[in-house]
Amino acid sequence: MEEITSAVSWLNSIVWGVPMLVLILGVGLYLTLGLRLLTIIKIPFGFNLLWHGRIPGTDGGISPFNALMTSLAATIGTGNIAGVATAIFLGGPGAIFWMWMTALVGMATKYAEAVLAVRFREKDERGKHVGGPMYYIKNGLGEKWKWLAVCFALFAGIAGFGIGNMVQANSIANALSTNFSIPEWLTGVVLVVLVGAVLLGGIERISTIAGKLVPIMAVAYISAATVVLIINVDAIPAAFGLIFTHAFTPSAATGGFAGAAVWAAIRFGVARGIFSNEAGLGSAPIAHAAASTKGPVSQGLVAMLGTFIDTIIVCTFTALAIIATGAWTSGETGAALTSRAFDLALPGFGGYIIAIALTVFAFTTILGWSYYCERSLQYLFGVKIIMPFRVVWSLATLLGATLKLGFVWLLADTLNALMAIPNLVALALLSPLVFKITKEFFDSRGKTEDNEF
Repeated sequence: MEEITSAVSWLNSIVWGVPMLVLILGVGLYLTLGLRLLTIIKIPFGFNLLWHGRIPGTDGGISPFNALMTSLAATIGTGNIAGVATAIFLGGPGAIFWMWMTALVGMATKYAEAVLAVRFREKDERGKHVGGPMYYIKNGLGEKWKWLAVCFALFAGIAGFGIGNMVQANSIANALSTNFSIPEWLTGVVLVVLVGAVLLGGIERISTIAGKLVPIMAVAYISAATVVLIINVDAIPAAFGLIFTHAFTPSAATGGFAGAAVWAAIRFGVARGIFSNEAGLGSAPIAHAAASTKGPVSQGLVAMLGTFIDTIIVCTFTALAIIATGAWTSGETGAALTSRAFDLALPGFGGYIIAIALTVFAFTTILGWSYYCERSLQYLFGVKIIMPFRVVWSLATLLGATLKLGFVWLLADTLNALMAIPNLVALALLSPLVFKITKEFFDSRGKTEDNEF
């Protein structure tokens, strides 16, 4: 087993190394420039489309709003609490600046993914929309690239059980056990029941739950973080100063913080940013392909907001809370660092707020990733796999809540990175089509007052 673990660790260091980060950022920057900064300029228009896309169409899909909420359910999770803290611990405050930069180019990646997902989606034998990287690779690049689509579906189908299921269940069980003394096995049993009840309703129920739970949990978490920042309002300008200063100059050792070079700020800011918003991994377009929308560009403009909300908004509140309270020099890392920041501002119950937030965030991640895995496995094995998958997925949460997951996390993290390679290849090769569809949409938009959805 040690040999296998060492081999996977070696592969993990490669697939999450500098070349992968450069590839993800490079494709995102290329798409951003190719779209002439449209994904940044059109953020207000995207929110307008999101507001008008709350009601589904008549083609059996889910609403554009709920498609985004399903995507956010999978992305707003441990990365927003533990991932941000880890980035600061390893790269210093400057890592947050590079998280922002990753998000800004990642918006173009998410946009392109959703445009292609809607453009090349299919209807399965049940009449449901199915799409994602495996479909735009097969239908967009042709039969000779079908093997690449199979690779993506295989990597996603396996990786989800780790990073989207058991790891999340483990985080929930640990948080509830540490803060509320709830036995881990009991948390696992409750998760099996709750996840199973949602999954039996398919994407309609998943998206409905996400459409209600995600906005509530995001607003509640941001509100709690706002209270922390109000208490430390005098330190906010200095916090921003540290973020911008240490993005380009080394962070000196102070308190329990060991110091970090500029390269560490870049590396961990980019890596944790990608981990949080998943731009480039190819997961989110699977949800957006199920939306009832009149065209690919409309859904693409909604999809890109996922990266903006996840990283530019939610992660920023976490980062400012950690830096403004001074907790970043405590020597803590991960969720414990974020808990310390909230506890410094709200003694006695700040840690409980993080425990509850982490629990809800991780639960919705399990729901969002269940859909990604289901569609990936459906691509490989057909609709007959759906019900057995839902049963196994629900039961896997019990294992995740009660077992040590060192190797499972390592394997899932590696496969998660491998998902990105087929997706990024497809995005690069199909980018001229994305540019063409986008231009046609905005050229024709001035000629009609028709609602985009």
